[in-house]
Order: sequence, then C-alpha cells, then structure tokens
Amino acid sequence: MSKKHQYLFPLILVTILFFLWGFAHNLNPILIPHLKKACQLSDLQSSLIDSSFFVAYFVMALPAGYFMKKFGYKGGIIFGLILFAAGAFLFYPAASLRNFNFFLFALFVIASGLTFLETAANPYVNELGDPEAATQRLNFAQSFNGLAATLAPLIGGGIILSGKTLSDAEKAGMSPQHFSNYLDKEASAVQPPYLVIGLVVLLVALLLWKTKLPEINEEEESKKIDAGSIFSEKNLLFGVLAQFFYVGAQVGIASFFIRYSHFVAGIEEKAAAYLLSGALFGFMIGRFVGTFLMRFVAPHVLLAIYSSVNILLLALAVTASGNLGIYALMGVLFFMSIMFPTIFSLGIRGLGAKRKQGSSLIIMSIVGGAILPVIMGRVSDANGGNIQLAYAVPVICFVVILFFALYQTKVKAAFEAVAVSH
Repeated sequence: MSKKHQYLFPLILVTILFFLWGFAHNLNPILIPHLKKACQLSDLQSSLIDSSFFVAYFVMALPAGYFMKKFGYKGGIIFGLILFAAGAFLFYPAASLRNFNFFLFALFVIASGLTFLETAANPYVNELGDPEAATQRLNFAQSFNGLAATLAPLIGGGIILSGKTLSDAEKAGMSPQHFSNYLDKEASAVQPPYLVIGLVVLLVALLLWKTKLPEINEEEESKKIDAGSIFSEKNLLFGVLAQFFYVGAQVGIASFFIRYSHFVAGIEEKAAAYLLSGALFGFMIGRFVGTFLMRFVAPHVLLAIYSSVNILLLALAVTASGNLGIYALMGVLFFMSIMFPTIFSLGIRGLGAKRKQGSSLIIMSIVGGAILPVIMGRVSDANGGNIQLAYAVPVICFVVILFFALYQTKVKAAFEAVAVSH
C-alpha cells in the first residue's frame, strides 16, 4: 500500500477530531451570555468562562507532550477524548447546583482533554503526507473545525438560549423564589446538549481505540537537526507569541459578539447567535478558500495580507454604529480563518524530532484565549459596559501576527540557504 493510501483513513479519523473540538470551543460564545444571565455575572466575570477554558492549554500542554512521548499520538488522542467526555458530563451537576465555579471546573476538564487532542492532531496531520503540502493539509483539516464553529452557535443558540432577558423592572417585580426558579430553568438548558456531546465523544474514542493508526517515525529526522534547547529555536518562539495573540483575538472577538451586536444595534441574543453562526460560516468558507489560495500564494504572504485586512476591519468595528460594525466583525472572522493552522505549521517547521516539544509550546500559547478576553471585559466594565471599545484590544494582536508573517520571509531564505549548501 502506498503511503498516500496508508495515511488516508487515519487522516479522515483525525479530521473528525478537529470538528469535535471546534464544536466545544464555539459553544463558549453561547455560554458567556447564557451563564451571565443564569448566574448573574458582570462582563468581567463572564469572561472567566474563556479563562478557565484556555488556561487549561497552558497547564496541560507540556504534560500532554510528555504523555505522547511515552504513549504515542494515538494514546494522547484517546486520553484527550476521555477527559473531554468527562468534562461534558460534569455540566449536569453544575447546572443542577447553578454553581458558576462548578461550570468553570467542567470547562477546565473539557479543555484539558482538548489540549491532548490538539497537541496530538495538529502535528500528526502535518506529517501525514507530503511535507511541502503540510500547511495546506493542516488548513484543510482545520476547515472542519470551521464547520463545527458554524454549527455550534446555531445549534447551541437554538437549544440553550431562551431569548428571554428580564429587565430591571421585571426582576424587581418578581418574588425571590420566582426569580430563583427562572434562573434554575435557564441554567438547566445546558444539560441535554452537553450529555449528548459526552456520549458522542466516548463513541469516537471507542472507534479510535479499535483503529490502527500509523505512528510517525522521527528518528531519521533527529539526525538532521542540531541538539540543544527548544528555546534556541527563534522561529518557534515567535510562532508561540503569534499564536498567543491570535487565539486571544479569536476568542475575544467571538465571545463578545452577541454582547457587541446588542450594544451597537440592539439585536437580541437569539438573533445575534444566528448572526454569529453566519459569521462562523464565513470563517469555515475562509478556511477552504485559504487552502485553495495557498496553491498559488505562499502561506506567510497570505497570512500578512489577512492580518492587514483585519486591522482595518477592527478599526471600523470600534468606530462604526449599527449593522456596519457587525458586518465588519463578520469580515474579521473570515480573514482569521487561516491563521491558527498557518501559524502552527510555520512555527514548527524544521524542528525535526523536536516537533512534539515544539507543538506543546505552541499549544500552551492558546492560553492567550484566557487572558485577552478578560482584558476586553475589563475595558468594557471600566467604560460603563462599552463592549465596542473593548474591540480595540484585538487590533494589537493582528499587528503581532503581521510581524510574524513578515519574519517568515527571512526564515524561508534561511531554509533555502541550508538546502542549497547540502
């Protein structure tokens, strides 16, 4: 059997994982306004949903890398799926108790599982085929992450969000018991979807356990690279920084989208959730378009162009009112589409046997999703709930990504010089 056919079925199975974690990620923008209401939170407090989720990537990425070094990619993937399912099941008691800290713990467990999945699946897809097409292949797999991002707010918004937000006058007119019952009903809406998610994830884990996946042999590549600390790899470290700011921007932009839509255009939560789903559909289409364009345009050049466009669109989102600002944010999501897989692939290229360790560091940088949304929430609260002003924060993120993209010209030249010398 040729390598191409040998890798096809494993590639399909691993691509399913991209869909699963994309779905979990993109339920957070639904949970933020929902738990803000059910648990009576401020913007800053509700941003802790992202923090508890994405801090797990920082805490668990290195353990995930060590785990895979011992048990391989398959072991890391299966263990990650088990953690993912366990966290989903914890939503049931968290909702029964209407305890925000319990919700945060459940999200941390889910994200711990996703850390194992992403640490394994991203470099695994990178290696399942022609090295020259690695970035294109990873963008294609990540496109199914984009499909999940489209469906999650559409399905989650329809099932979880009630569309009923009480005014201060309505709250004041309710008895304490009646108001508590209302909040309990809101909280319980998350129980059925997360039970289903847990069961589906366990089924996928069982399927993967029964399937033979090829391990990537890195011994040959280890002879081609110099020994030394992973922290001497300047391109990797720049990739870690760029990914930190990218994930922070992505999470913050999507997480406060529903709040932003209400603030600038008075759109209610269910309608805003559908708009977010449309924006994330654009994100998915952007992945496929970007994958196609990489046949003709170098990945780092496309990354530089997309970063520049997003800086301009965010400037419009911060200053515009009404639907124009919303359309600008929807455009930002389209042009963010290629960024995670492209930064990831460019950041780990040339690492050889250091790849698993380098992948762990880039996955750790996803902690940006725990930090930047909190800064956005703080900016909003400090300005009387002006969530629109908070969208100035992601502008800085795309400036950093632009510089990373431009730096790749130097990196590419260095790799070509080494190839010529050999």
